[in-house]
Amino acid sequence: MAEQRHTPIEVVSPENFPDYELIDCGDFEKLERFGNVVTIRPESQAIWNRTLSESEWRRRANVRYESTGTYSGNWEHIARTPQRWPLNYKRDGLQLTLNLELTKFKHVGVFPEQAVNWDFIYDRLRRMRTPQPRFLNLFAYTGGASLAARAAGADVVHVDAIKQVISWSRTNMESSKLEGIRWVVEDALKFARREQKRGNTYNGIILDPPAFGHGPNGEVWKLEKQIGELVRAVFSILDRDESFLILNTYSLGFSSQLIGNLTRQVTEEQKLDGTHWLGELGLKASTGHLLPLGVLYRFTRNVD
Repeated sequence: MAEQRHTPIEVVSPENFPDYELIDCGDFEKLERFGNVVTIRPESQAIWNRTLSESEWRRRANVRYESTGTYSGNWEHIARTPQRWPLNYKRDGLQLTLNLELTKFKHVGVFPEQAVNWDFIYDRLRRMRTPQPRFLNLFAYTGGASLAARAAGADVVHVDAIKQVISWSRTNMESSKLEGIRWVVEDALKFARREQKRGNTYNGIILDPPAFGHGPNGEVWKLEKQIGELVRAVFSILDRDESFLILNTYSLGFSSQLIGNLTRQVTEEQKLDGTHWLGELGLKASTGHLLPLGVLYRFTRNVD
Protein backbone atom coordinates (compact mmCIF):
# COMPACT_ATOMS: atom_id res chain seq x y z
CA MET A 1 0.00 0.00 0.00
CA ALA A 2 1.41 3.41 -1.02
CA GLU A 3 2.07 5.89 1.76
CA GLN A 4 -0.35 8.82 1.94
CA ARG A 5 0.36 12.08 3.75
CA HIS A 6 -2.03 14.90 4.58
CA THR A 7 -1.17 18.47 5.50
CA PRO A 8 -3.63 21.34 5.98
CA ILE A 9 -2.33 24.08 3.66
CA GLU A 10 0.85 25.29 1.94
CA VAL A 11 1.40 29.04 1.75
CA VAL A 12 3.98 31.18 -0.01
CA SER A 13 6.89 32.51 2.02
CA PRO A 14 6.86 36.36 2.01
CA GLU A 15 10.67 36.30 2.28
CA ASN A 16 10.90 34.64 -1.14
CA PHE A 17 8.21 36.77 -2.75
CA PRO A 18 8.47 40.38 -1.53
CA ASP A 19 7.01 41.58 -4.86
CA TYR A 20 3.66 40.01 -3.91
CA GLU A 21 1.37 40.61 -0.94
CA LEU A 22 -2.17 39.53 -0.12
CA ILE A 23 -3.08 42.59 1.90
CA ASP A 24 -6.61 41.64 2.93
CA CYS A 25 -9.49 39.45 1.78
CA GLY A 26 -13.17 39.10 2.60
CA ASP A 27 -16.68 39.86 1.34
CA PHE A 28 -15.84 37.75 -1.74
CA GLU A 29 -12.94 39.97 -2.80
CA LYS A 30 -9.17 40.17 -2.28
CA LEU A 31 -6.82 43.14 -2.08
CA GLU A 32 -3.41 42.24 -3.53
CA ARG A 33 -0.13 43.98 -4.32
CA PHE A 34 1.77 42.84 -7.40
CA GLY A 35 4.99 44.85 -7.37
CA ASN A 36 3.81 48.46 -7.21
CA VAL A 37 0.30 47.73 -8.49
CA VAL A 38 -2.53 47.01 -6.03
CA THR A 39 -5.65 45.26 -7.32
CA ILE A 40 -9.10 44.43 -6.01
CA ARG A 41 -10.45 41.25 -7.56
CA PRO A 42 -13.35 38.85 -6.93
CA GLU A 43 -12.59 35.83 -4.72
CA SER A 44 -15.32 33.23 -4.24
CA GLN A 45 -13.48 31.57 -1.33
CA ALA A 46 -13.35 34.74 0.83
CA ILE A 47 -16.72 34.23 2.52
CA TRP A 48 -15.81 36.10 5.74
CA ASN A 49 -15.81 39.86 6.31
CA ARG A 50 -12.79 41.93 5.30
CA THR A 51 -10.61 43.35 8.06
CA LEU A 52 -9.80 46.72 6.51
CA SER A 53 -12.55 49.15 5.59
CA GLU A 54 -13.89 49.66 2.07
CA SER A 55 -12.43 53.18 2.07
CA GLU A 56 -8.99 51.79 3.03
CA TRP A 57 -9.17 49.26 0.20
CA ARG A 58 -9.93 52.00 -2.32
CA ARG A 59 -7.25 54.25 -0.88
CA ARG A 60 -4.63 51.57 -1.51
CA ALA A 61 -5.88 50.19 -4.82
CA ASN A 62 -4.86 51.10 -8.37
CA VAL A 63 -7.63 49.10 -10.05
CA ARG A 64 -10.76 47.11 -9.22
CA TYR A 65 -12.29 44.35 -11.33
CA GLU A 66 -16.06 44.30 -11.71
CA SER A 67 -17.59 41.14 -13.17
CA THR A 68 -20.21 41.60 -15.90
CA GLY A 69 -20.67 37.89 -16.61
CA THR A 70 -19.29 34.46 -15.80
CA TYR A 71 -16.06 35.00 -17.77
CA SER A 72 -16.08 38.73 -18.44
CA GLY A 73 -15.77 42.05 -16.69
CA ASN A 74 -14.15 45.47 -16.64
CA TRP A 75 -11.34 47.14 -14.71
CA GLU A 76 -12.13 50.36 -12.87
CA HIS A 77 -8.99 52.51 -12.75
CA ILE A 78 -8.75 54.18 -9.35
CA ALA A 79 -5.15 55.35 -9.76
CA ARG A 80 -2.60 55.35 -12.56
CA THR A 81 -1.63 51.82 -13.61
CA PRO A 82 1.02 50.71 -16.14
CA GLN A 83 -0.10 48.62 -19.10
CA ARG A 84 2.55 45.97 -18.30
CA TRP A 85 4.91 45.64 -15.35
CA PRO A 86 7.41 43.06 -13.98
CA LEU A 87 7.03 40.78 -10.98
CA ASN A 88 10.14 39.12 -9.53
CA TYR A 89 10.55 35.92 -7.53
CA LYS A 90 13.92 35.01 -6.00
CA ARG A 91 15.13 32.27 -3.67
CA ASP A 92 18.25 30.09 -3.44
CA GLY A 93 19.41 30.48 -7.03
CA LEU A 94 15.92 30.58 -8.56
CA GLN A 95 15.26 34.01 -10.11
CA LEU A 96 12.12 34.48 -12.19
CA THR A 97 10.67 37.58 -13.82
CA LEU A 98 7.04 37.48 -14.93
CA ASN A 99 5.42 40.21 -17.01
CA LEU A 100 1.98 41.15 -15.73
CA GLU A 101 -0.94 42.96 -17.31
CA LEU A 102 -4.67 43.42 -16.72
CA THR A 103 -6.82 40.96 -18.69
CA LYS A 104 -10.56 40.93 -19.36
CA PHE A 105 -10.83 37.67 -17.39
CA LYS A 106 -9.66 39.35 -14.10
CA HIS A 107 -6.26 37.63 -14.20
CA VAL A 108 -2.95 39.51 -14.29
CA GLY A 109 -0.59 36.77 -15.49
CA VAL A 110 0.36 34.92 -12.32
CA PHE A 111 -1.23 32.75 -9.64
CA PRO A 112 1.08 33.70 -6.73
CA GLU A 113 0.06 30.72 -4.59
CA GLN A 114 1.81 28.55 -7.20
CA ALA A 115 5.20 29.75 -5.93
CA VAL A 116 5.26 26.80 -3.49
CA ASN A 117 5.11 24.51 -6.52
CA TRP A 118 7.90 26.45 -8.26
CA ASP A 119 10.08 25.75 -5.23
CA PHE A 120 9.10 22.08 -5.16
CA ILE A 121 9.82 21.64 -8.88
CA TYR A 122 13.15 23.46 -8.75
CA ASP A 123 14.38 21.57 -5.67
CA ARG A 124 13.30 18.10 -6.81
CA LEU A 125 14.67 18.40 -10.34
CA ARG A 126 18.03 19.65 -9.10
CA ARG A 127 18.37 16.65 -6.78
CA MET A 128 17.53 14.02 -9.38
CA ARG A 129 20.06 11.39 -10.40
CA THR A 130 18.78 11.57 -14.00
CA PRO A 131 21.35 13.69 -15.92
CA GLN A 132 18.75 15.54 -18.04
CA PRO A 133 15.33 15.17 -16.41
CA ARG A 134 12.28 15.83 -18.58
CA PHE A 135 9.48 18.07 -17.32
CA LEU A 136 5.95 18.58 -18.69
CA ASN A 137 3.70 21.52 -17.83
CA LEU A 138 0.06 20.97 -18.88
CA PHE A 139 -2.49 23.83 -18.86
CA ALA A 140 0.71 25.83 -18.48
CA TYR A 141 -0.65 29.40 -18.52
CA THR A 142 2.18 31.99 -18.37
CA GLY A 143 4.78 29.44 -17.36
CA GLY A 144 6.04 29.99 -13.81
CA ALA A 145 6.43 26.22 -13.34
CA SER A 146 8.10 25.87 -16.75
CA LEU A 147 10.61 28.57 -15.85
CA ALA A 148 11.40 26.95 -12.49
CA ALA A 149 12.00 23.60 -14.19
CA ARG A 150 14.20 25.11 -16.88
CA ALA A 151 16.20 27.02 -14.26
CA ALA A 152 16.84 23.66 -12.59
CA GLY A 153 18.31 22.33 -15.86
CA ALA A 154 15.38 20.21 -17.04
CA ASP A 155 14.29 19.61 -20.62
CA VAL A 156 10.90 21.40 -20.52
CA VAL A 157 7.74 20.97 -22.61
CA HIS A 158 5.12 23.69 -22.06
CA VAL A 159 1.58 22.94 -23.29
CA ASP A 160 -1.31 25.39 -23.45
CA ALA A 161 -4.31 25.71 -25.74
CA ILE A 162 -4.05 29.48 -26.28
CA LYS A 163 -1.41 30.93 -28.64
CA GLN A 164 -1.40 34.35 -26.96
CA VAL A 165 -0.58 32.74 -23.61
CA ILE A 166 2.29 30.81 -25.20
CA SER A 167 3.68 34.14 -26.47
CA TRP A 168 3.30 35.63 -23.00
CA SER A 169 5.19 32.65 -21.54
CA ARG A 170 8.01 33.06 -24.06
CA THR A 171 8.39 36.70 -23.01
CA ASN A 172 8.59 35.58 -19.37
CA MET A 173 11.32 33.08 -20.30
CA GLU A 174 13.36 35.79 -22.00
CA SER A 175 12.84 38.22 -19.09
CA SER A 176 14.06 35.47 -16.72
CA LYS A 177 17.21 35.07 -18.88
CA LEU A 178 16.35 31.48 -19.77
CA GLU A 179 16.06 29.66 -23.08
CA GLY A 180 15.30 26.29 -24.63
CA ILE A 181 11.70 25.62 -23.54
CA ARG A 182 9.64 23.70 -26.11
CA TRP A 183 6.27 25.40 -26.71
CA VAL A 184 3.20 23.37 -27.76
CA VAL A 185 -0.21 24.85 -28.61
CA GLU A 186 -2.44 21.85 -27.96
CA ASP A 187 -5.26 20.39 -25.91
CA ALA A 188 -3.60 18.95 -22.79
CA LEU A 189 -5.43 15.62 -22.80
CA LYS A 190 -4.75 15.03 -26.49
CA PHE A 191 -1.06 15.78 -26.00
CA ALA A 192 -0.80 13.38 -23.04
CA ARG A 193 -2.50 10.62 -25.05
CA ARG A 194 -0.09 11.10 -27.96
CA GLU A 195 2.92 11.02 -25.65
CA GLN A 196 1.60 7.75 -24.24
CA LYS A 197 1.37 6.24 -27.75
CA ARG A 198 4.90 7.46 -28.55
CA GLY A 199 6.27 5.90 -25.38
CA ASN A 200 7.59 9.24 -24.08
CA THR A 201 7.92 9.70 -20.32
CA TYR A 202 8.68 12.58 -17.96
CA ASN A 203 10.47 12.87 -14.62
CA GLY A 204 8.19 15.70 -13.55
CA ILE A 205 4.66 16.71 -14.54
CA ILE A 206 2.43 19.51 -13.30
CA LEU A 207 -1.17 19.98 -14.37
CA ASP A 208 -3.46 22.78 -13.31
CA PRO A 209 -6.72 22.08 -15.17
CA PRO A 210 -9.52 24.67 -15.21
CA ALA A 211 -13.05 23.76 -14.20
CA PHE A 212 -14.19 24.59 -17.74
CA GLY A 213 -12.48 25.63 -20.97
CA HIS A 214 -11.88 25.08 -24.67
CA GLY A 215 -8.99 23.61 -26.64
CA PRO A 216 -7.38 25.24 -29.72
CA ASN A 217 -9.87 23.53 -32.04
CA GLY A 218 -12.93 24.21 -29.91
CA GLU A 219 -12.66 21.07 -27.78
CA VAL A 220 -14.85 21.40 -24.68
CA TRP A 221 -13.13 20.70 -21.36
CA LYS A 222 -15.19 19.92 -18.23
CA LEU A 223 -13.10 18.96 -15.23
CA GLU A 224 -15.63 16.69 -13.53
CA LYS A 225 -16.14 14.65 -16.72
CA GLN A 226 -12.54 14.36 -17.92
CA ILE A 227 -10.30 14.43 -14.87
CA GLY A 228 -10.29 10.64 -14.52
CA GLU A 229 -9.10 10.16 -18.09
CA LEU A 230 -6.56 12.95 -17.71
CA VAL A 231 -5.09 11.53 -14.48
CA ARG A 232 -4.75 8.08 -16.06
CA ALA A 233 -3.01 9.58 -19.09
CA VAL A 234 -0.45 11.60 -17.12
CA PHE A 235 0.42 8.78 -14.73
CA SER A 236 1.03 6.55 -17.76
CA ILE A 237 3.74 8.93 -19.04
CA LEU A 238 5.43 9.38 -15.67
CA ASP A 239 8.95 7.94 -15.51
CA ARG A 240 8.93 4.61 -13.63
CA ASP A 241 12.30 5.14 -11.99
CA GLU A 242 12.50 8.72 -10.67
CA SER A 243 9.58 11.12 -10.97
CA PHE A 244 6.96 13.39 -9.42
CA LEU A 245 3.52 14.66 -10.37
CA ILE A 246 1.68 17.77 -9.14
CA LEU A 247 -2.07 18.28 -9.58
CA ASN A 248 -4.00 21.41 -8.60
CA THR A 249 -7.78 21.71 -8.74
CA TYR A 250 -9.43 25.08 -8.10
CA SER A 251 -13.00 23.88 -8.60
CA LEU A 252 -15.13 24.38 -5.47
CA GLY A 253 -16.71 20.96 -5.98
CA PHE A 254 -13.43 19.04 -5.64
CA SER A 255 -12.25 17.95 -2.20
CA SER A 256 -8.86 16.50 -1.31
CA GLN A 257 -10.55 13.18 -0.50
CA LEU A 258 -12.01 12.99 -4.02
CA ILE A 259 -8.59 13.59 -5.56
CA GLY A 260 -7.02 11.13 -3.12
CA ASN A 261 -9.49 8.40 -4.05
CA LEU A 262 -8.92 8.90 -7.78
CA THR A 263 -5.13 9.09 -7.73
CA ARG A 264 -4.76 6.14 -5.37
CA GLN A 265 -6.98 4.01 -7.61
CA VAL A 266 -5.08 5.00 -10.77
CA THR A 267 -1.65 4.29 -9.29
CA GLU A 268 -2.85 0.90 -8.07
CA GLU A 269 -4.21 0.11 -11.54
CA GLN A 270 -0.89 1.07 -13.09
CA LYS A 271 1.15 -0.67 -10.36
CA LEU A 272 3.00 2.56 -9.62
CA ASP A 273 4.43 2.74 -6.10
CA GLY A 274 5.24 6.05 -4.47
CA THR A 275 4.17 8.63 -1.91
CA HIS A 276 0.85 10.48 -2.20
CA TRP A 277 0.65 13.90 -0.55
CA LEU A 278 -2.67 15.75 -0.16
CA GLY A 279 -3.33 19.25 1.07
CA GLU A 280 -4.37 22.72 -0.07
CA LEU A 281 -2.80 25.72 -1.73
CA GLY A 282 -3.34 29.04 -0.04
CA LEU A 283 -2.20 32.55 0.72
CA LYS A 284 -1.91 34.31 4.05
CA ALA A 285 -3.13 37.90 4.17
CA SER A 286 -1.18 40.56 6.02
CA THR A 287 -4.35 41.07 8.08
CA GLY A 288 -4.18 37.43 9.22
CA HIS A 289 -6.76 35.63 7.10
CA LEU A 290 -5.67 32.32 5.57
CA LEU A 291 -7.20 32.08 2.09
CA PRO A 292 -7.54 28.52 0.71
CA LEU A 293 -7.21 28.30 -3.07
CA GLY A 294 -7.81 24.72 -4.07
CA VAL A 295 -6.64 21.15 -3.63
CA LEU A 296 -2.92 20.42 -3.95
CA TYR A 297 -1.84 16.84 -4.70
CA ARG A 298 1.72 15.56 -5.16
CA PHE A 299 3.01 12.12 -6.03
CA THR A 300 6.71 11.27 -5.76
CA ARG A 301 8.58 8.14 -6.76
CA ASN A 302 12.18 7.72 -5.62
CA VAL A 303 12.45 11.49 -5.16
CA ASP A 304 13.19 13.06 -1.75
